[in-house]
Amino acid sequence: MHNKFKLAVFDIAGTTVRDKDFVAIAFIEAFMHYGIELKVHEIAPLMGFKKTEAIEKVLEMKGQSKNPSIIDDIHNHFVNAMVSFYSSSSEVEPLPGAEEIFKYLQDNGIAVALNSGFPRVIVDAIVDRMGWIDNGLINASIASDEVEMGRPYPLMINKLMIDLGVSSSAAVIKTGDTMVDIQEGRMAGCGLVIGITTGAYTHDELAEYAPDHIINNLMDLKQLL
Repeated sequence: MHNKFKLAVFDIAGTTVRDKDFVAIAFIEAFMHYGIELKVHEIAPLMGFKKTEAIEKVLEMKGQSKNPSIIDDIHNHFVNAMVSFYSSSSEVEPLPGAEEIFKYLQDNGIAVALNSGFPRVIVDAIVDRMGWIDNGLINASIASDEVEMGRPYPLMINKLMIDLGVSSSAAVIKTGDTMVDIQEGRMAGCGLVIGITTGAYTHDELAEYAPDHIINNLMDLKQLL
């Protein structure tokens, strides 16, 4: 494979790890502690955002106070539920093609990294459960609370590039299942920005944000390289 790419950055939930509304349900349940009722379709546009920012957006949408202590409490409920889920649930598994495409990229000299709207404690729970660092399938991961601004801002990708010694954003592939994944890839100047239909957004919803390609399975990446 003639390879101009040096780094592939993947979202986690809904892109590389199966998410049958697990994240949305935990998010909804965290708000129930304050009597705020939500539906999955209401929060679908917020999937992929840094979770404290998503909480603020929901409170604003519902006409509620954006009191920092309330935001922190809702976030803590969400984080605790997600860490417990990703650490122990039998439903946690890689999406089809995830581990195969990671190995294919590594074998062809492309570093693999994960980024997420989750905080580091949830990312660690997922990566540890999958064993992807230990078995060499990924080179790095980054969480939204490790940079000043999460998606759609490009700071997570920028930091991964520095950490992995990639000097040009044109050599980066970004793949994700949400609007802000695509926007993040564009803002970072990635050479290839890919939407995937395995998570929060349908093909038509992804198409509104004009990724370079939309795929239905991670192994479809092979044909694009």
